[in-house]
Amino acid sequence: MASLPRRQRVAAYAVVLREREGAVEVLLSRLAPRISRSEMWTLPGGGLDHGEDPRAALVREIHEETGLTAQVGETAHVYSVHLPRTSRDGVLVDAHAIRIVYDAWVASDAPAPRVVEVDGSTAEAAWKPLADVVSGIVPVAALVNDALAQHGPYRMQRVAAYALVRRHEGRGEEVLLTRLSARAAHPGSWTLPGGGIDHGERPAAALAREVEEECGLRCEVGELLGVHDTHFSGQSPTGRVEDYHGVHLIFAGRVGEGDPHVAEVDGTTDAAAWVPVADVEAGSVTVLELVRHALGLVS
Repeated sequence: MASLPRRQRVAAYAVVLREREGAVEVLLSRLAPRISRSEMWTLPGGGLDHGEDPRAALVREIHEETGLTAQVGETAHVYSVHLPRTSRDGVLVDAHAIRIVYDAWVASDAPAPRVVEVDGSTAEAAWKPLADVVSGIVPVAALVNDALAQHGPYRMQRVAAYALVRRHEGRGEEVLLTRLSARAAHPGSWTLPGGGIDHGERPAAALAREVEEECGLRCEVGELLGVHDTHFSGQSPTGRVEDYHGVHLIFAGRVGEGDPHVAEVDGTTDAAAWVPVADVEAGSVTVLELVRHALGLVS
C-alpha cells in the first residue's frame, strides 16, 4: 500500500483569560462549518508563515480571528499530534501538527471580539466562561483542554518602597497619601506615596523619586519601619490574569514645605493630599491595607 503524502504544520495559539464579575473567561474561536460540521471551539491562533516569528504570527492570527490586539508572553508549551490518516483540503494525508501555545492577554477595556478575516477557518469569536469549558458545556477541541490543564496564571512579584509621612496640624495628626488612578489596580483608593524599585536601584533612592513624582515634594527617607506584603490572583490593569505577590518596604519619611500635587503625567496616581489619621481610622476614607499596616507600626 502506497504511503500517504506527508504534511507537517507548525502553528501558534494562545490561552487568553480575563476576569469579569468574579468569573474567569477564556477567549475562543469557533471553527467554520467547512472545518467542523458540528459546533467546535478552539484557541485563537494559526499557522506560521515561512520565516515568521511564532509570537508575531500569533499576534497576527489573534487579530484576524478576534479583531483584538494581544500581548504575548515569553514562554510556551509545545504539543505534537500525529494523524497518520486524516483529510486536509479534501485530500487524505499523513499529518503532523506541532502546536506552540503561549500565554497572552488583551487590554481590560478591549472591545467585544469579532472575526476580521474573510473566508478563513474561524466563524465566530467569543469570551466563554472557563467553568463551562472545563465542564464540557462548551464543545472544544482537545488542544483547549490540554492547554488549560497546563496553564497557570503568570506569577508576578513586585518589590516596592513606600513612605509613611506624618505631620501635626490643627485638625490633629495627618498622613500624606496618594489616590490611585484608573491605570492602577484599585482606582479611587488612597495609599502611601511610593512605588516599584527599578532593577539595581537603591530602595531609598527609588522612594525619593516616587514621592517627588507623585506628590511634587522632595522627600528625606528615614529608617525602615517594617515590611508588608500582599498576595492575590486576579486581572491586572494590563488585562493579564496574574498570581501577584507585592512586597512593600515601609520607610519613615519627611517632606519639605509646599502643597502636595501630582507631578507625573498619566501615571497610577491622580491626586495627593494630607489626610487626617482620624478619617482613616474611622473608615471615612477608602485606603489600601498597606496604609493601616503602616500606621500600626508607629501607634
